[in-house]
Amino acid sequence: MTTKFWHPQALMSTVKNSEIVLVRGEGSHVWTDNGTKLFDATAGLWYANIGHGQRAVTEAVSKQMDELETFHTFGAFANPMAKDVCERIVGLAPMGPDASVFLVSGGSDAIDTAAKLARRYFTATGRPEKRVIVSRENAYHGLHGFGTALGWMEGNRAGYGDLDPDIIRASATDWSDVEKVFANTGPELIAAFFCEPIIGAGGAIFPGQEYLTKVRELCRQHDILFVADEVITGFGRTGTWFASERFNLDPDMITFAKGVTSGYLPLGGVVISPKVGAPFWDDGSEIPFKHGMTYSGHASCCAAAMANLDILENDGLLQRVTDLEKPLAEALNSLDDHPDVVQIRSGVGLIGGVVVSSPQLGARMEADLLERGVITRKIGDGSALQVSPPFVMTDDEMAWMVDQFRASLNAVS
Repeated sequence: MTTKFWHPQALMSTVKNSEIVLVRGEGSHVWTDNGTKLFDATAGLWYANIGHGQRAVTEAVSKQMDELETFHTFGAFANPMAKDVCERIVGLAPMGPDASVFLVSGGSDAIDTAAKLARRYFTATGRPEKRVIVSRENAYHGLHGFGTALGWMEGNRAGYGDLDPDIIRASATDWSDVEKVFANTGPELIAAFFCEPIIGAGGAIFPGQEYLTKVRELCRQHDILFVADEVITGFGRTGTWFASERFNLDPDMITFAKGVTSGYLPLGGVVISPKVGAPFWDDGSEIPFKHGMTYSGHASCCAAAMANLDILENDGLLQRVTDLEKPLAEALNSLDDHPDVVQIRSGVGLIGGVVVSSPQLGARMEADLLERGVITRKIGDGSALQVSPPFVMTDDEMAWMVDQFRASLNAVS
């Protein structure tokens, strides 16, 4: 049966006749419309942190909708849920009590917001020439205009032309290359450096503590805003509320989405340091940030976020991530003896990648694992398979998942 639904990131000539229709979810599993049970090894798209089917979230959203579904927050309008969730996020983020939060509808919105604000900040402080943004090889920053331009994947940029000529790239793992890019470009022209503390869709790449520390110091030295893209890592996936905390970073901005609601409703935002906020917030300022989304601060989405944060805290799920970190790494590393496994990427929280010998093998394994009841997906150049399960995954589910990876390697290599 064909569909009228245009799927994101899909070859519709094929997908229109081969949809996988999901109708129910509980814990670490989802079910198709024909009753097939699937283990969610990707937490959706890195977001189902608390797992599927948490009634407390749906009840909180229903209660909020009964009172006020939402109202726009342009100008002076606000709602209690938006105010509360911003205060709570500031309390969790490693940026001090005087930070602020700009709420949007998702991760790509957050990236566009941070990119615009970086340039607007330097215009507001009398340095409009600082507009170049530096991204990294293997980076993924969503698929809006700025995010597409910032991203590394050529397939995501092909066919759109040069979306932003003032975006350049540097190494994802070699801090000295970043230093050279800064020097060659001229730090006086650079507004911001966008950095995923752990690269997700680009291949589950861990740059390491030295890289992050050195690059953060280079940004500070040259007054280049350090923007930590934590759309994937935020809200517990590394065992801390933000990966910036784990890696001892103090970003000028943190983008977030996904885990703030665990995907129950769309919400994202940018945590903004007092330094970046000052030209707009200081008493007497006449500089507005002319930016926003219709659903910025959506009351029902913020209610979902508050309930999600309650579950993360009350159920000890960040500690669960810490407890699973080593066992998951060890389980995945047990696959390393297979001749078609090139590399296992793991060791920080519940983020991992199984890198195989070719994108073709990656595609065969993705399809074979689905037949075995495991949802994974190709990331990076297609030779890496994503492992980012919900925090509620049990030890037995983890062992079973890795067994299916081994069986798939043996079957389709």
